[in-house]
Amino acid sequence: MSNGSPIRIGLMGFGQTGRQIYALASRSDDIEVVAIADIGAPDILHYLLQAEVDDSERYTLEGNFLVCGDQRTRMVAIDRPQEMPWDVFGVDVVIDATGIYRDREDMQAHLDNGAPRVLLRTLPSDYIDRIIVPGINDDQVSADDLMISAGSGTTSALALLLHTLSQQFEIECVSMTSVHAYTSDQALQDYAGSDFRRSRSAAENIIPNSHEAAAWMGEILPQFEGKVITSALNVPIHEGCLLDANLVFADSSITVEQVNDAMRAAAKALPGIVAVAEDPIVSSDVIGNSHSLLFDVPGTIKAGDTIIKTLSWYENLGHAARLLDVVRLYATVNAAEEAA
Repeated sequence: MSNGSPIRIGLMGFGQTGRQIYALASRSDDIEVVAIADIGAPDILHYLLQAEVDDSERYTLEGNFLVCGDQRTRMVAIDRPQEMPWDVFGVDVVIDATGIYRDREDMQAHLDNGAPRVLLRTLPSDYIDRIIVPGINDDQVSADDLMISAGSGTTSALALLLHTLSQQFEIECVSMTSVHAYTSDQALQDYAGSDFRRSRSAAENIIPNSHEAAAWMGEILPQFEGKVITSALNVPIHEGCLLDANLVFADSSITVEQVNDAMRAAAKALPGIVAVAEDPIVSSDVIGNSHSLLFDVPGTIKAGDTIIKTLSWYENLGHAARLLDVVRLYATVNAAEEAA
């Protein structure tokens, strides 16, 4: 990326997150998606994009190019990092939005094929150079980081909650359950899969599930290493997720209002990333919200002497926005290094 030029993104995977990344980038002046790798037919991918955005008339398809204003994005029928020639497109960074290719071998394949840097839209399966959660560890970015993750929507929401409250209060341990909208890898009817519960219909059941946030929380917030357990309930709604966290505080005198005030202060300190809802909202009210964490003030409850239960909302759009924030962070670091 040269001074004044947009950041050139290569995008692998044009599912919900990929489409949200593209739509957000198309409305910005500093980011351009130059190539999208997905085995879906371009006309169907274009159709899905138009179905999800309010300004659908802005997006047209010209052959294998997705067009929005002056931006022309090449659609390539490839779905494996080992096959995608990123060097041909002169990308500055690749965002792997598939949720599938999470190990170092696949990330290295992106780099070997010409990507200067690769950013995962989910948690990695191996240790990588860095996990960055905007609002927490932005200052840790380094130009030497080549394999990066921005965590996940759930991980970011939980990390922001814990980071905020631990700055004022000592937290001994945390139990979090994500009440999560069903995902594209779940079957809508009962279908034999790799897991007993996930073989049941996502459209008809609340499905208990595991979640990896606890395993990586110590990488993001070292003080919480071994203090967090996480799980998920996949529920039959399409969008809008709820973070249900039970926090055990060291000090029994901490009140509900103190916790709520801490989150209100975080919303002022991190606009666009953290917000608070003073009204009694429900999941459909969160759709289209681009914050990583929408703290539910009426949902805060104290149980016993040291346990406080909190509710927070988040939506996939917020995570897509943070992925682009991470891209911008690294572009700034690169520019500073080039200028030095």
